Amino acid sequence: MSFEIREITTEDRKKVLEIIEVEWGIPIIVKDRTLNPENLPGFIVYDGENIAGLVTYNLENNECEIVTMNSFRRNMGIGTALIKKVKNTAKAEGCIRLWLITTNDNVDAIRFYQTRKFRMTAIHRDAIDKSRKIKPRIPDTGCYGIPLHDEVEMEILL
Repeated sequence: MSFEIREITTEDRKKVLEIIEVEWGIPIIVKDRTLNPENLPGFIVYDGENIAGLVTYNLENNECEIVTMNSFRRNMGIGTALIKKVKNTAKAEGCIRLWLITTNDNVDAIRFYQTRKFRMTAIHRDAIDKSRKIKPRIPDTGCYGIPLHDEVEMEILL
């Protein structure tokens, strides 16, 4: 499959909001911060009329944070291509670090990012438990039945 990655446009925002609400829930709480990724810059991949991939990011203090990442066609290179696009954007903006947070249960994401040279830099113990007080819809149990408690911070230095 060949695909084209492009910046999220104003016309995409409604679909982006729908995806983020279903996949992530709004707002996103990371490291005691509240983020609204539906308003952030990002890149999108369409497969005909359907969105095949989506990433949003936040540029701040010479760092670029990947806030949301979804690939709806696995093992086709969409996620890798989205990471590369964000990484190139971050470099062009003068960022020194590309980073993200995932949850302790998300072993598929941890594997994905590690095989793309991200390194674990911190475990934020009980961060999800704290976030759950603000966003009660966060479940107690996540992927593979793993209790959901901690945030895992990962990075690539640029």
